[in-house]
Amino acid sequence: MYRLEQETPADWWEVEALYDLCFAPGRTALSSYRLRDGVPTVAALCAILRDPDGPIAAAIRYWPVEVARQDVLLLGPVAVHPTRQGEGLGALLITETLAEARNIGWERVMLVGDAPYYRRFGFRKLEDVVMPPPTNPDRVLGLSLIAGAWNGVTGEVVKARGA
Repeated sequence: MYRLEQETPADWWEVEALYDLCFAPGRTALSSYRLRDGVPTVAALCAILRDPDGPIAAAIRYWPVEVARQDVLLLGPVAVHPTRQGEGLGALLITETLAEARNIGWERVMLVGDAPYYRRFGFRKLEDVVMPPPTNPDRVLGLSLIAGAWNGVTGEVVKARGA
């Protein structure tokens, strides 16, 4: 049985090693990383699933960003260790953390990802939200955590204020 835990500062490097394992070596050059650079995570939503033997099997992080001066959660990265893929761990992390985001008052969340995968969680293409280049606009997806949260929210995604 996996243990769902909030990521702690002591987990940081183990999570980074998981991301390195799961994603291409140039992952930190992506536009979404430029929005995260120098910005603290939304720690209450960053979570890990620990294997019964202790290592991290999956991890998810969230970061604050803004669109049209509106606060937005940027989901990602989410990663599952290659030996644990296909067990539903990524879906569990996404479902649990989105519920917590709603509970603590976030209204909208976005990500850059694969629409067919994220559609099952309610994410849809954000037509008028622009990530920094070179991001494929078809991969810019959003989810309203409260009804209509994305209505009228258009423009460029920028770092959260104070970052």
